[in-house]
Amino acid sequence: MISLKAQNITAGYGGVDIINNLNLFVDEGEIVVIVGPNGAGKSTAMKAMLGMLNLSNGSVEFSGKNIDKLLPQDRVSLGIAFVPQNQNVFTGLTVEENLEMGAFLRIDNIKHTIDQVYELFPILGDKRNQNAGELSGGQRQQVAFGRALMTMPKILMLDEPTAGVSPIVMDELFSRIIEVGKTGVGILMVEQNAKQALGIADRGYVLVNGKNRNEGSGKELLENPDVRKSFLGG
Repeated sequence: MISLKAQNITAGYGGVDIINNLNLFVDEGEIVVIVGPNGAGKSTAMKAMLGMLNLSNGSVEFSGKNIDKLLPQDRVSLGIAFVPQNQNVFTGLTVEENLEMGAFLRIDNIKHTIDQVYELFPILGDKRNQNAGELSGGQRQQVAFGRALMTMPKILMLDEPTAGVSPIVMDELFSRIIEVGKTGVGILMVEQNAKQALGIADRGYVLVNGKNRNEGSGKELLENPDVRKSFLGG
């Protein structure tokens, strides 16, 4: 089974640890959500798993093999894709050029994958020749999502995919995330809209001060009194 696993990882910035002895994993075909307060280390955990930060402790495995020494682009080649929250599109390129950029590591014909992205996000097909910088925030998120899918990932990591979008667009993005998960892609997602995200999650983790506080199925965390009081508004 394809899986991405962080074991007892500690990492941070400038010698200051943000996450401490963190454990989490995502298997193919499941949606896993990381929630918690601002500054809890949610995005830091993702960046550490992608190799954008050096670990001071612990290890990251992909399908049972240690990938600590691999550069981020080599992890992408294995089948790990990452969509950052900000600056996640090339604003001076068209929608279709953005998608083509996502396939820069591929040597096969990418047209079928582009067609799949347009099927998933019809608005992108309509605007394929428009510069990404002219799109709305929600449409840009779809471009970023689609560009990540161009790598044909086995594991897809999403950092705040619904940040700054309207409730209608948020619901649409969550629907698309569910669709992608059904194709067998494992999805690891950091999300501030905790209640809605846990509602579509197979499993979830609650991070506080860089450490695991709670974990369980999405349903279990939604029903957990401590989680409800602290993060879900009661």
